[in-house]
Amino acid sequence: MKNKILVGNIECISILDLELYDLDAKIDTGADSNALHCDNIFVDDENYVHFQLLDDVHPSYYDKKMKLPIYKIKKVKSSNGEVEHRPSVKVKVSFFGKEYEAVVSLTDRTNMKYPMLIGRKFLQNNFLVDVSKKYLSKQTRN
Repeated sequence: MKNKILVGNIECISILDLELYDLDAKIDTGADSNALHCDNIFVDDENYVHFQLLDDVHPSYYDKKMKLPIYKIKKVKSSNGEVEHRPSVKVKVSFFGKEYEAVVSLTDRTNMKYPMLIGRKFLQNNFLVDVSKKYLSKQTRN
């Protein structure tokens, strides 16, 4: 338990490769992996995923078109029980002042309160979650 960083149930994360900074993210230990809200997601014949970032919190990124190599396509069962095949990408993120490599699946989270979900694979080994706290990452900034 030593050297683990305490996180709340809502935190800020920056996805450096997508130039998304201080994105609100829900910490979800029930979810296996990370997910990011995107729209117009499609995979081309050359193993790239194309998508548009849609985030009302960051209006400057609205409809920004992105293209990244696919890390993998994963079968995911959502909280409502539906199974979908989601493309995922490997990106560099900044979380609690440190940089990490993270795998993020791209999906439509329009009806979700937070544009990003952080799952247990990212959290394991480095973080402990206190669900009674929020935005502990903001307290660690200088």
